[in-house]
Amino acid sequence: MKKMMIAAIAALQSLATVAQVATVSSPDGRLKVNVDMKDGRPVYAVFYDGKQMLDDSPLGFVANVGDYSQQLTFTSADASKISKDYTLNRSKVSKVHYEANQLKVNLQKGRHTIVVEFRVSNNDIAFRYNLPKFGETASVVIRSEATGFDFPSQTTTFLTPQSNPMIGWKRTKPSYEEGYGYDAPMTNVSQYRHGYTFPCLFRIGNDGWVLLSETGVDSKYCGCRISDMKGDGLYTIEFPMEGENNGNGTVAPAFSLPGSTAWRTITVGATLEPIVETTAPWDNVEPLYETTHNYQFGKGVWSWIVWQDNSINYDDQVKYVALAKAMGYKYILVDNWWDTNFGFDGMERFVKYAQSQGVDVFLWWSSSGYWNDIEQGPIHRMDNPIQRKKVMRWMNQLGVKGIKVDFFGGDKQETMRLYEAILSDADDNGLMCIFHGCTIPRGWERMYPNYVGSEAVLASENIYFGQGAADKEAKDTSTHPFIRNTIGCMEFGGSFLNRHIHKGNEGGNTRRTTDCHEMAQAVLFQNPIQNFALTPENLRPFSEGGAPQVSLDFMRMVPTTWDDTQFIDGYPGRFCVLARKSGDTWYIAGNNAEAECDKVFDLSQFVQKGDVVTLYSDDAQREPQCTQLKVKDPKKVKLHMLKDGGFVIVK
Repeated sequence: MKKMMIAAIAALQSLATVAQVATVSSPDGRLKVNVDMKDGRPVYAVFYDGKQMLDDSPLGFVANVGDYSQQLTFTSADASKISKDYTLNRSKVSKVHYEANQLKVNLQKGRHTIVVEFRVSNNDIAFRYNLPKFGETASVVIRSEATGFDFPSQTTTFLTPQSNPMIGWKRTKPSYEEGYGYDAPMTNVSQYRHGYTFPCLFRIGNDGWVLLSETGVDSKYCGCRISDMKGDGLYTIEFPMEGENNGNGTVAPAFSLPGSTAWRTITVGATLEPIVETTAPWDNVEPLYETTHNYQFGKGVWSWIVWQDNSINYDDQVKYVALAKAMGYKYILVDNWWDTNFGFDGMERFVKYAQSQGVDVFLWWSSSGYWNDIEQGPIHRMDNPIQRKKVMRWMNQLGVKGIKVDFFGGDKQETMRLYEAILSDADDNGLMCIFHGCTIPRGWERMYPNYVGSEAVLASENIYFGQGAADKEAKDTSTHPFIRNTIGCMEFGGSFLNRHIHKGNEGGNTRRTTDCHEMAQAVLFQNPIQNFALTPENLRPFSEGGAPQVSLDFMRMVPTTWDDTQFIDGYPGRFCVLARKSGDTWYIAGNNAEAECDKVFDLSQFVQKGDVVTLYSDDAQREPQCTQLKVKDPKKVKLHMLKDGGFVIVK
């Protein structure tokens, strides 16, 4: 009888797939990734402080050289350590020390082996697929990824949906300009049924937080997103939709072999602190080219955000040059239609005038091409390499410092090639690049030395276009530092000081936020070139509708690049308090989208007992005031916060 039982057990074991397990943990041991095999399919799971943050989630891909998501054999796993230091000159932190444990999992199918490479630092996971040459085959097309993220049942979401392609203004979507859901349950179908755009924030009940994104996307891959939920908590990587770029270009990325896919990043924490402070977008990418130029970051003005298209004329732009000069700003951005309203000869005259006033110029261009119906000029330059180089040489000779390129067509590899071509040609001519109507950056601050920001968010223009956006501005301000702005520069173009979002500070939509909220926004939102939504009427005396002097003084001094960023408190869509450091000075900024209240903050990392700090706060009439605050207990700094209000402490 005993021998029969042993034989039966052996028979069952022979029919089952025995899991092959490899594990890699963070240097501090709190974050752990397990890699298993389930019936020939590779999966991974994520744990933080012993709590499961991702259930078994699929790995692999399907390519023209084979299906590497199933019928695989685990052969070995190689472990090593990574330690490096690098600098960033235009982001949330200037010096980064990166330590991670690396695991390379070798998976075999037939005669070929692929490698799943994991890098795990204290709060971040990055992984990708490394492909060898397949015999004589030296190139590959990745048709789909099986890569997934399977969340526990208690998870709630903070996601923004992917829109339909070729809808919206002049058929310019998708452009990462949809709204967020807050603490929403995981559901099977998103608003447009196309999943969700990166970055994606998840709350794992009371166990912690997870942020998903990707990095290292250049001309050799496409931009991706996550799917609608499949099954119980599973989201998978999705490639661009066929209809993007007006149907032009393949949805499947291709690259030469040996080669690698883009990095998927997972940031994990018990609190929101590592989410806000993550450096995952830059830790595992490198500069793609060296520059000979010394790019200068700083503040700028642009008329379009409040004065709109009719302001793109010589006389109004001269008024904005005077505004920039009065504020001590480096730049003026001249938006669309300048080629029609100025002409190239007129622009040469204007640039020389602005330079004589100590102000340099950024010029707007359409990305143009065959993927939308945009008429705003200049068009048919940036998509054409011959014309692009011609106008860039013209700008270089004229002394223009940068360009803003608008209305891209989606996330296909074809579009990623266009971003890279624009950046590369621009650097050849000493031009910085801002992108609007565009995708998110994916490590680009480190990869491209002249990249200075992307919109890729429901940005300030919507406050001009709709009262609804103005009504929820504080909610958005307390959202983006936790999601969109965590993974890269965000060209929001905000910090209004007009009470009425219209030329002359009369009519139009009404701003609900206080000036201190707008001042805090200048700190909470990070972009190395900040084109603020100030207007010439802000310089009028306060009694004549101008901005309070305290607001103007703050907007003159606030930096745009930071040496350090630290999370203090907050919750997406409710309130946000961050500290950012420039040189030896800390700027501690907060906003409030909830009801008026008193909040107590632990500021002991930044101030000591007895310190006297400068406090910008709202008075009882919702006007800004600048006072000196003596710190009694740095662990219990009590501040009164108005609804739609804010504060900044400077130390």
